Amino acid sequence: MAGRETRIITKFLHEHPDDSWTIDAAIDNGAYDGLRKALGMAPGDIVAEVTTSGLRGRGGAGFGTGQKWSFLPKDVFPRYLAVNGDEGEPSTFKDHMLVERDPHQLIEGIVITSYAIQCHQAFIYLRGEFALGAERVGQALADAYARGFVGENILDSGFDLEIVLHRGAGSYIAGDETGLLSSLEGERAMPRIKPPFPAVQGVYAAPTIVNNVETMSTVPHIINRGGEWYASMGVNRSTGTRIFSVSGNVERPGNYEVELGTTFRELIYDLAGGIKGGKGLGFFIPGGASSPWLVEEHLDAPLDMDSVQSELKTMLGSGAIMVYDDTVDPLLVAWRIAKFFAHESCGKCTPCREGSGWLERVLYRMSHGYGRPDDLDLILGFGNNLAPGLSWPPGMTTICQLGPSTMSPAVSLRNYWYDEIKDRMTRDAEARGEIPVRSGTEPTIRSGTEPTIHSGTEPTLRSGTEPAGSAAR
Repeated sequence: MAGRETRIITKFLHEHPDDSWTIDAAIDNGAYDGLRKALGMAPGDIVAEVTTSGLRGRGGAGFGTGQKWSFLPKDVFPRYLAVNGDEGEPSTFKDHMLVERDPHQLIEGIVITSYAIQCHQAFIYLRGEFALGAERVGQALADAYARGFVGENILDSGFDLEIVLHRGAGSYIAGDETGLLSSLEGERAMPRIKPPFPAVQGVYAAPTIVNNVETMSTVPHIINRGGEWYASMGVNRSTGTRIFSVSGNVERPGNYEVELGTTFRELIYDLAGGIKGGKGLGFFIPGGASSPWLVEEHLDAPLDMDSVQSELKTMLGSGAIMVYDDTVDPLLVAWRIAKFFAHESCGKCTPCREGSGWLERVLYRMSHGYGRPDDLDLILGFGNNLAPGLSWPPGMTTICQLGPSTMSPAVSLRNYWYDEIKDRMTRDAEARGEIPVRSGTEPTIRSGTEPTIHSGTEPTLRSGTEPAGSAAR
């Protein structure tokens, strides 16, 4: 296992880089054999097989796939399957690869899952920017319909399924399962309060299962080779393999499918080639931008969803591992991530709508030489309203995880660089001294007075008076 990939869902696309997305090449490789086998099984037996495999969601939450399917209320129809291919987490590009280079594996997994949960309508929600992926999935669907793998009376089994390819408009919140459902219904992608959970009341207020592209792509292999085979790989409750998108300051960035239980060191140094240019490791983000950061002392920790959360107080999340060398300023990275989240906040929840913007502005001044000695304490103070406890998993004051996720960079700064940042902010404040404001965009504050705004367009505020119609110097 050390220092090598265990390719299961990425094996075919690596072996056939020139035509892996075509139906003829896919069928020659055994595509839809798992579907034929599944259609000869009872739906409940498929659910049991997937449960036995220990497969957990690959989109970020890591919830048991078979367990989620079993939550559907009995004898309540219609019901739906929604496949989350939005993949909006920064530096995550595994699903992008799967939809572009092996769409028939995905479609086969969708048909098997739909048969297992007895739904007759499935949706593939694909990020709008995935132009080539949308083109190839669309063609793959057309070919699958033509060959009888999708549509009415699939392979003479009596089972019918329609699959709709739905392209999103580019929204981070659409990656949240309830935000995705809102978008599918033609509304703005905004999260919904749970309960009710989607399995009870999802799209069109009907029971709905939401699964990730990588999760769906794994299902055919479990049906073909058995749940016990899949469960024999991995570590503890983190069974099987997973694709990790490694990016940043490494020699060989890319997607790597490894058996869970592999260490961060093996992934970053053996597979991704180590730190670019022979530099030292500064820090790395283990599960996408929303996860708290790790440092060199954590390199030998296993890729185990549970231990990463319970012991390291972070998560494997979307599977995006962002690596930074020791010349990178963590404050700049923290500000850039905060800027992304502030931009992507949908505005539904007040703590996130207001707090994400405050966080971005304070981190900007801290990272650009305008910081104040108490700024880190300031953001940790009001940030406690975004992520109560400032730990992981965080407390929740918002409907979805975006709110508390905005605090992950700030919490990481506290964990590893608190004293260094305090000293740096003190030096910055002393070095710059008093900065005169001439642009008219900020008030000049004089001790014991109200602020006077030096501008010909804004009112002058005088103590004890109403704003004047024009400013005077």
